[in-house]
Amino acid sequence: MRKSLLLAAAAVMALGAGPALAKKQLVIVVKGLDNPFFEAINQGCQKWNKENASSEYECFYTGPASTSDEAGEAQIVQDMLSKPDTVAMAISPSNAPLIAQTIKSANPTIPIMTIDADLAKEDAGLRKTYLGTDNYLMGFKIGEYIKNGKPNGGKICTIEGNPAADNILRRAQGMRDALSGKEGLAALAGEGGWTEVAGCPVFTNDDGAKGVQAMTDILAANPDLDAFGIMGGWPLFGAPQPYRDLFKPMADKIAKNEFVIGAADTIGDEVAIASEGLVTALVGQRPFEMGYKAPSVMIDLIEGKTVADPVFTGLDECTKDTVDTCIQK
Repeated sequence: MRKSLLLAAAAVMALGAGPALAKKQLVIVVKGLDNPFFEAINQGCQKWNKENASSEYECFYTGPASTSDEAGEAQIVQDMLSKPDTVAMAISPSNAPLIAQTIKSANPTIPIMTIDADLAKEDAGLRKTYLGTDNYLMGFKIGEYIKNGKPNGGKICTIEGNPAADNILRRAQGMRDALSGKEGLAALAGEGGWTEVAGCPVFTNDDGAKGVQAMTDILAANPDLDAFGIMGGWPLFGAPQPYRDLFKPMADKIAKNEFVIGAADTIGDEVAIASEGLVTALVGQRPFEMGYKAPSVMIDLIEGKTVADPVFTGLDECTKDTVDTCIQK
């Protein structure tokens, strides 16, 4: 009898305890899981989890399978906002207006921030802060490298990603401002000696192979082209061998600054490509740092602490001569 009572008491206690409480989710939604840049953000997120295993919070990384799936990202944002264990969210908007509309429709009560890419200025009030690269400065530095290579100017083509991605648009503006010495020009038509050729900018939707094909086509149509400004490293890290195949025959011209290529990012094969002399300069972001810092920023927002807006991560600048030391360790 005593044994039966003890077993019954134990069963009641087990039922009362219930399942272990799930951790509160600090959600990071990126543009696509097919991009190594965003995987670096994930690695930062996972490092935070490992170092904070006893925390009541957990960093949760997600996004659509493809970076080109703008609607998929918006749906994930909407779905994650409806989950009761989502207590804060950091979003890298592929299509800034679409994500802004998604946030407006959801009308969330939890803190929302952006990471890597921001919302448009008119929608900035929908998020608490932006964590990531100073994209205008990044583009400006790319422009400075191009201008230093060819100080008298020339013909240039800009390779961009998604036409609605605010971070890429800011980089392109920074590059144009650096090249022209003026602010806010939508295209270059001789300012500072630089002219953007017909058919440019090219929007590749972050597709590396599409970027290399676009550059192949632009070079064929413009044999007197002097430079490429690549606002994301997709052609270099997304299609490294086709990129090498395209520019190896131009290696001598690149070495002599007869042809100049300024590109964003320092991930995947990009630094190796710089060491091979197939790009003039890389201006890289720090995605791991973004993913590592994001959970702490979200917790500060949840707790009502003052958080700076924006919170910038740094830049790494790589040329053929600095590839051994250019990346922040």
